Amino acid sequence: MTEIANGTDDGPPDECGLLPLGEKPDSWAVWEADCWMSPEPFDGAAVRVPGQPFPLEEEWQWEYDYYDHTRHSSLLHRTYQHGSVLLGSDRPGEYWTLVVTGPQRGRVWWLRDGCAAPYADRPSDQPGGDFLHWVRDWHVGQGWWRTE
Repeated sequence: MTEIANGTDDGPPDECGLLPLGEKPDSWAVWEADCWMSPEPFDGAAVRVPGQPFPLEEEWQWEYDYYDHTRHSSLLHRTYQHGSVLLGSDRPGEYWTLVVTGPQRGRVWWLRDGCAAPYADRPSDQPGGDFLHWVRDWHVGQGWWRTE
């Protein structure tokens, strides 16, 4: 990340740019999630903990978890705060993050209201989902987020 840019406005014109290492998007501290579904509100001012394990290994859509939200509250908070560095934001409530610990290390994940998912814009038999593939796609403005 620091070798490619460590923060740049280059890339798709409607994106907010690649954040410098350790920075948070302006909207991080103030966005209000429609599908947060945790009894504890999101604390965007909390210190992120990249050294702790990133808790997910596959896509998680908590908006479809219709059980007691207190049971997955801790997991939800760890998904946003542990084991990753923020890359940027498409819009408030939608964030790109690079996982730096655990089995998903080196993969880019998309966090948004109601779900978290690994970035993969290629068939499963082709490489993809890592930072290099994501940043190349982001730089030229292609990727699965462009079809939404």
